[in-house]
Amino acid sequence: MTPRRPSLPWLAPGEALPPVTQAWGAQDPAPGLLAAGGSLDVDSLRAAYATGVYPWFSEGQPILWWSPDPRMVLQTDGFRLHRSLRKTLQRFIATPGCEVRFDSAFGAVVRACANSPREGQSGTWILPDMVHAYEALHEAGNAHSVETWVDGQLLGGLYCVGLGRAVFGESMFARATDASKIALAALVAWCRQHGVARIDCQQNTRHLASLGAAEMPRSAFVSQLRQDTLAADPPWRFDPVYWSALFTPVSRTA
Repeated sequence: MTPRRPSLPWLAPGEALPPVTQAWGAQDPAPGLLAAGGSLDVDSLRAAYATGVYPWFSEGQPILWWSPDPRMVLQTDGFRLHRSLRKTLQRFIATPGCEVRFDSAFGAVVRACANSPREGQSGTWILPDMVHAYEALHEAGNAHSVETWVDGQLLGGLYCVGLGRAVFGESMFARATDASKIALAALVAWCRQHGVARIDCQQNTRHLASLGAAEMPRSAFVSQLRQDTLAADPPWRFDPVYWSALFTPVSRTA
């Protein structure tokens, strides 16, 4: 008997997403896939992220919306500052001309991420429509870039979505060794400084796991998200004093 193919809702522009509990499961062709169609306008993106959903699709595909279970999350107090990265950061902080900036070159960061080759991928999911959508979200105050600068050159960075105290990592790039890791470390330091407990990493990768990210049930992630998104937006700027939050041992509570 042929297994029944699961149905997939097709959304009209502006139509609300279905509940995340309706996403395809582990036995379905694409686990975590929730819906197709809709639009990438600012309101749709805000509504999606607030419920634990994000867009991800390739050239020639419609907009696809995902909410995987489990969810890969980096608890900011569990970030693994390996000895080699610690030394790299200490050199970076002490070297004139080296700095971290927030939101000074958002478009350049997104395009650099789009053009960065990925192991096991022949193309990019950061298509022109996605670039324009996240630039609009940035103008609306809900998408941000974390940038690693050396002597006036942008050498690495990442971009993310921010809703209250909920932070959703999207993509990273590096033009120099460890430049993207410096940006991630800066984001973790900023998060600790402003009481942001976790960074959504969406899907499990070996690289993220090596830095302390771990899977958590989608139900728990979404439950925490409801509280985090209701908080006031912290100021998205980076001050070098924030580095101390990264080097100070964190006491984890049960």
